[in-house]
Amino acid sequence: MPNRKYRFVVSLAVILLFACKSKNEDVTDNVNKSGSIETAVHIGHIDSLHDELVTTHKVWVKNNVFKTVEYRDTIPSLGNESTVAENSDGDTKNVSVKKDYEIYITVK
Repeated sequence: MPNRKYRFVVSLAVILLFACKSKNEDVTDNVNKSGSIETAVHIGHIDSLHDELVTTHKVWVKNNVFKTVEYRDTIPSLGNESTVAENSDGDTKNVSVKKDYEIYITVK
């Protein structure tokens, strides 16, 4: 059952993203809070072995948040990668940073 729920959540997020990206006049900076669902997806780093996928939905009704639903899934970390960092004085050094997941959402 959790897989079905997760697929629904991801599908809903994708529909919302494509609805806003279909035409330039559909792009908005504000959420219609009189009746909408606002969805956010992000990845957080837990430790060297694990990351966390967080999907949050805010249900807006009559300019109030009626309900907030959040799903959290632990996923494997992608490890570290080496990169060059520069400070404000222009000094550079090699540092190790965590790799980030790319998020792609597909709607069928």
